[in-house]
Amino acid sequence: MGLRMVRKLIGLVLLLGLGINSLAQDVQYSQFYAAPLYLNPALTGASELTRIGVNYRNQWPGLDQNFNSYSFYIDHYIFDYNSGIGLIFNGNRESMANLATNEVGLSYAYKLQLGQETFFRLGGQASYMQRDAFFSDLVFGTQIDIINGTIGGITDELDGIPIDSRYNFFDFALGGMFYSKNFWLGASAHHLSEPNVSFVEGQMSKLPMKLSAQGGFKFDFTGGRRDYFTHAYQERAISFAFNYKQQDPFNQLDIGTQLYLDPLVLGLWYRGLPTKNSLPNNESIIGLVGVSLPTGLDIGYSYDFTVSKLGLRNSGGAHEVSVTYRFLWGDAKNRNLRARTIPCFRY
Repeated sequence: MGLRMVRKLIGLVLLLGLGINSLAQDVQYSQFYAAPLYLNPALTGASELTRIGVNYRNQWPGLDQNFNSYSFYIDHYIFDYNSGIGLIFNGNRESMANLATNEVGLSYAYKLQLGQETFFRLGGQASYMQRDAFFSDLVFGTQIDIINGTIGGITDELDGIPIDSRYNFFDFALGGMFYSKNFWLGASAHHLSEPNVSFVEGQMSKLPMKLSAQGGFKFDFTGGRRDYFTHAYQERAISFAFNYKQQDPFNQLDIGTQLYLDPLVLGLWYRGLPTKNSLPNNESIIGLVGVSLPTGLDIGYSYDFTVSKLGLRNSGGAHEVSVTYRFLWGDAKNRNLRARTIPCFRY
């Protein structure tokens, strides 16, 4: 093994160290509005239709060991009770140590009408979570002989930790969303009980509470434009929005815009807080393209251009795909089709 390979291996070990620490942090999606139940439980049933969605994210494919995340959800709005109910499955895996987290959760949201054009949604979520790890493939710094370019066996790093570990726990979240025809503002709190996620019996490693706030404004300039063939109104709009997250000791801001030219959606985001502190927080520029079809099918693709010290050439950025399908369940005559839905981003 050459010196160059050893240096690369050390870099991966350091990166893995960051990854292990970051397991106490939540996965983040660039298309977070395409993962509404994951973003804020108050968005359960927000389409005021029945909605099914899938999200997949491949982060840092340029590295030998990358991170894969996926989410599936279904929710439904019950007009008779002004309520939304939903079911969500989340998972992520880090390939080097086979570190994985899986979640299944139930969510509920209630819609209040505050005025003729203003509404408030309050939601909650209860989840059952499972964390798995297989530590035999880990490489620790004490195993690396830089002079000879060899890797020895594991010493005492895993004392008290089973090679194949599993840990289960319950988790809870709350959220709220205020909105009108062209404006929305919401907040959510995840991991309210800050559960212990340590694999070591008798040790405490809390999953920090995640606090987030999201909001934006939508400018609609449709102007009565109709499709030449179908004579249906073609929406033309531009939205500006933000999503701020804080989960000790990290904080981050996503800020960007999306242009909707029915059926095409184009988006541009910046992720990070370019401030001087002890933690790197200048991560990526995100480009998005999507289509929103009149059948209720939305398909989005985004790519993260890494701007942090990790570098785009080393990391390979991040690929993300989302698919959402919305449809009306039941007899349309028994539904309030004039109900106001949230004017959020589509992705």
